[in-house]
Parts: sequence; structure tokens; C-alpha cells
Amino acid sequence: MARPDIAVLPDSTPQALRDAVEEGGGNVVAVADAEALVWVDPAAPQDLRAVLDDHPRIGWVQLPYAGIEPFLDVLDADRTWTCGKGVYAEPVAEHVLALALGGMRGVGRYARARSWSGPYGTNLLDGRVTILGGGAITTSLVRLLQPFGAHITVVRRHPEPMEGVAEVVGSDRLHDALRGRDLVVLALALTPETRGVIDAAALDAMADHAWLVNVARGGHVVTDDLVAALREGRIGGAALDVTDPEPLPDGHPLWTLPNAIVTPHVGNTPEMGRTLLAARIRENVRRYAEGRDLLGPVDVTLGY
Repeated sequence: MARPDIAVLPDSTPQALRDAVEEGGGNVVAVADAEALVWVDPAAPQDLRAVLDDHPRIGWVQLPYAGIEPFLDVLDADRTWTCGKGVYAEPVAEHVLALALGGMRGVGRYARARSWSGPYGTNLLDGRVTILGGGAITTSLVRLLQPFGAHITVVRRHPEPMEGVAEVVGSDRLHDALRGRDLVVLALALTPETRGVIDAAALDAMADHAWLVNVARGGHVVTDDLVAALREGRIGGAALDVTDPEPLPDGHPLWTLPNAIVTPHVGNTPEMGRTLLAARIRENVRRYAEGRDLLGPVDVTLGY
């Protein structure tokens, strides 16, 4: 079996990711000699487009993250595209659990306090949880929620049964799935259809004690609508690892609202992610060399 020739860009890519290509059975080569490309920079889609225009022989591109919004204008139907779907599911699901408990049990509120205060809190135990999105983060989160005995509803584009989930419904039933829930988690891809999915109407459908946790993309939430709902106490609170805008500017109300928790997009840190991404690259290079289906395929039409 021939070892495929694969370029790894940019040049500043950590050595561990280059080693993963070799360990998977590939040769790390200059881009001019490559048939495939591992692209590690999530912030330079224009540079990737230029590389592909200059090297049309490249037939497979591996992108680093699950979210591929920066690359939508680069995708084409002439190549095979893969991304980091599922790679970071475990640490992100863990972060959801931390944010949910921190919000629901008042940890964020108490951490800001400067004097003894009254009791606050909602149990996650036996709670009612709705998760938007049916991918790997949701699968991991559902497993982590099992000891809490939570009743879990999943909202996804194509409803189908999921292990550990009480009900799976389509996006047309979103507001029904929000009503009466203690916790709502966003873990879905950002597409034109899902942008702004949590707006004033969705927030009004939520219970006044419910917490919203977003580890997907800031664009899923209409920020002004969320700030209004938090100020007016129409929901219990929001814990956000992603925001719109991002980074969240200094002085933004979300930094100081007592029922808001903001973390700076650290559900998966670079240190956590490097080992996980290396494992995905290693496996996909192995599969590519053997002519097998690759992990994390991108649907160019759907954009995720």
C-alpha cells in the first residue's frame, strides 16, 4: 500500500500534528507535491483558498474544527472535505456540565457576591433538559447526564431515536421542547436556518427559572434579546462559552449581569485539543491510505 503524500499547513503547525500524518501512514511533503492537505489554521480561509487554487491536484482537505463557518466560501464539490466533527465532544460536553451546574446552583452568582446572600438554586437531578443538536457533543453530554436521572429531549433536523434520550423532535417543535425545561443546551451547527434560533420568542417559551448554555456558536442567540430576557428575569440565566459578537467587548452587559456566566470559548482549549486532533488526523490518514470512508465528512451543500 502506497503512503499518501500529504502537506500540513501553515508552517507553524505543531510538530505533533505532522507526526500524526507519518504515524497514520502518510508522508509529510511540500504542498507542491501533495495529494492531500491538513489545514490547521481556522482563521485564514483566504490563505487556504489561495493554496488550493495554486495546487488543484489536492483532492482531500482536513480542517481542524467541527465548526467550518470561516471556510464556507472555500468549500467546493471537487474535493473531499473533512473537519473536526466529534473530535472535541468529550471536553466540550464536560464544559456544558460545569456551566449548567455553575448556573443552576448559583455558583456564578455567589462568586460575584461581596456579602452573605440568600438561597438560590435549581436541581439538575431529575431535571428536564432540552439539547439542540444531535451530534457528538450531544451524545457525550447525554452520557454525562445519566447519573442525574434527567429527562432529556433532543431537537434536531432529522429526528431519530438516540440512546439515553426520552424524545427526539424536529426543529418545527422547538418551542414545545423549550417549555417547562430546567436546562436548554445549544450544541448544533451554525447554518442560515439555525442562526438566531434563540430569539425573543424562544426565550419567552422557556421557563422563568431555566438556564441556557451555549457551547455551539454565538450566532445561534440574538444577543440583544437574551440581554433583555436576563435583565427582566424572564429566564433563570445564561452560561455562554460563545458569544455574538466574539470576543465579547469590554463593558458588555453580559459581563456584569448576575444571571450570566461567560467563558472565553474554552470548552476545548488548545492544549486539550492538540492530542485529540492528532488522533483524528492519524486515523483519517490511515483510512485515506486504505481507501476507506473518512471521519468527520463535510456536507458541502449543507455547510457542516
